[in-house]
Amino acid sequence: MITQIYTVRSPEEALAVAKAGADHLGTFPKSKMGAEGVDGLEMCKKICDALRGVATSVMITLDDTPEECIRQAVYCKPDIVHVCGDEYFATPELCAELKKAVPGIRVMQAIPVSGPESVEMAKKYAEFCDLLILDTNSENVPGIGAAGETHDWNLDKAIVDAVDIPIIIAGGLDPDNVADAIRFVKPWGVDSCTRTNLPKRPGEPEGKDIELCRKFCENAVAAAKELGL
Repeated sequence: MITQIYTVRSPEEALAVAKAGADHLGTFPKSKMGAEGVDGLEMCKKICDALRGVATSVMITLDDTPEECIRQAVYCKPDIVHVCGDEYFATPELCAELKKAVPGIRVMQAIPVSGPESVEMAKKYAEFCDLLILDTNSENVPGIGAAGETHDWNLDKAIVDAVDIPIIIAGGLDPDNVADAIRFVKPWGVDSCTRTNLPKRPGEPEGKDIELCRKFCENAVAAAKELGL
């Protein structure tokens, strides 16, 4: 069972979360869309560099052009690019260009889970993406995900059963419900962002609660072992 934690904001925090058990660590530079992120591409690159040989780095792209996505990937060289903006989705052409620009990189498309149409959407993107992440969409948060809200796990399960590529499930997962989500959906991986954050302080970005991250990873791994996943 792959455990994925978003969003880390420094190399030190990334390494602490990896030590707590996370396999994938997600980060993103501040976006034109106004979503919180790290302070620019330089910090994002430092995080990706710090994780090499330790854990898998994931760069979240929210910006409004595929060209900007490629530029960021070339500079930061993450292991995975997570496409989750509202302005564009992954295409076979974008995947090919990313892999040409950064050999070995993988592309993960976010799928907003809202109804049966999400299953068909996932099947479409599974034809040319390396991974999919299933998340909750919200009008209050830019892009797909990071809303801290759960959705219908029946749809997640239908997508896992329908496609042949790795699926990470997200959307309001935390140490208390991740085992139930794994038992029901049986995904390849699980993701947590908002519910493993420290309480937000006025004027400061949220940091990660390392103990919550540890419990999330431990509970996920235990549930997967119980199921033989």
